[in-house]
Amino acid sequence: MNFLKWRTDSALKRNKSLRASLPYNQAKNIGIIFSVEDKQKHIDVKEFIGHLETDGKQVKVLEFLPKKKENYDFLFDFFTMQDLSFWGSIDSELAERFSETPFDYLYYIDNQSNPLVLNLLARSKARCRVGKFAEEESHFFELMIESKGTVKGLIENMYKYTRQLK
Repeated sequence: MNFLKWRTDSALKRNKSLRASLPYNQAKNIGIIFSVEDKQKHIDVKEFIGHLETDGKQVKVLEFLPKKKENYDFLFDFFTMQDLSFWGSIDSELAERFSETPFDYLYYIDNQSNPLVLNLLARSKARCRVGKFAEEESHFFELMIESKGTVKGLIENMYKYTRQLK
């Protein structure tokens, strides 16, 4: 995992993507990335996607699928530990395409950070990356949301605060 951290730090330094929050009502292209945990989180993410699509947003989702976890409904593109090379790079065409997409907003929906997802966030071309507040990860996000509760609570706060951006 040391190679992964080095690659992530390097990607953060090299990534010169334009970062700026767009007013929510002008945002069209939304990304969601998360780590699979349980059925409830999957339901919460699907509900969030429904809200975004009702607001007229195009939504793409990528999930990290840990060992011994179920890919509920097989709805979303995913990557796994098998996609991590010995040298700490993620060798997944789906993950690469996702990180290259210039999302207006990219929501990272995990209460516990995942080094593989952070690597994709570091490489991401998204204009505004939104995640849970963690001081040591502030360089990965343009907007961080304080949340001490459930994943559903985190999602609700992310949705509430990004909708208020003018």
